[in-house]
Amino acid sequence: MPVQPEVPRASEFEAWASRTSQWLDIPLRAMTGYAQATVTLGKEQPKCHLSWITLAAIGKVASDHGRAQGDRLGDNGALVKPLGTVEVRDFYRHVVSTPDAAGPMQLAPAVWAKWQHSTSDGKPDVQNIDDASLAVGRALCAGGRDLSTDWWNGVATLEPATVTVHRTLATVNVYGTVGQRDQAPNPAVLSAVDFAIDQIGLPYVWGGNGTGDAGFDCSGLTTAAYASAGVKLMRTADTQFHSVTPVREPDLGDLIFYGEPSTKIHHVGLYIGNQQMIDAPQTGQAVQVHPYRTPGDDYAGAGRPAN
Repeated sequence: MPVQPEVPRASEFEAWASRTSQWLDIPLRAMTGYAQATVTLGKEQPKCHLSWITLAAIGKVASDHGRAQGDRLGDNGALVKPLGTVEVRDFYRHVVSTPDAAGPMQLAPAVWAKWQHSTSDGKPDVQNIDDASLAVGRALCAGGRDLSTDWWNGVATLEPATVTVHRTLATVNVYGTVGQRDQAPNPAVLSAVDFAIDQIGLPYVWGGNGTGDAGFDCSGLTTAAYASAGVKLMRTADTQFHSVTPVREPDLGDLIFYGEPSTKIHHVGLYIGNQQMIDAPQTGQAVQVHPYRTPGDDYAGAGRPAN
């Protein structure tokens, strides 16, 4: 389960929301909606252990916090233009987004019908970040679910597509890592990590660089991720290992290497916090999220491409 930082008390909220929204490129109005829903659910269902980072991650993956298709949230929390279904495809190019999903949280009609509630005195509005976030929180916590032990199944009830849950998991790890710190993250690191998250679901392709290819190989993914942030890496896992700054323990955005340093490093991934990484594993598998250490692995160490 990802680290779940809490919403600070009222006296500290404004400064926290402003700072954290800037660090994570979350519109402040969206940040406020996620936080308010978290506080409400914390009172209604404290044993659910809902965190703002889960709501924010769902909002990011669903609609880029309401910014999909050039849209934006107004001061009242509603999207300026009603947002219909944002199409999502898996690496087979099959459409996996929920039909007729709508709003900044891309809620399915059945979910909205069951959990809708107005946070004001008006009619519930699926296009409003406050109402939509609260509906998501109630759906996640339904049936007495404890998200500290059953996070994956909770998120999958909203959007069962594996690619969407993996992207949400990655985003939760990043938001949780940044959200518990008191210093701004390196912008290049966040840019590289965001790029990698967007590639989740693409297939492993040997020699793949993304551009002009159907997918990536492991070092093609890390190279392209950091290139998007203006940081040039060597092309192969082995040359990356020998050219980046070694670190004892990986931090957000660090490269994770596998193999034998004296002979050949054969694999590399991108660390996203909470002992997790994004990588292009091997032929037949998509770019995905999984633990960076497993029993019997040949982990060779971590390196930092951006200081």
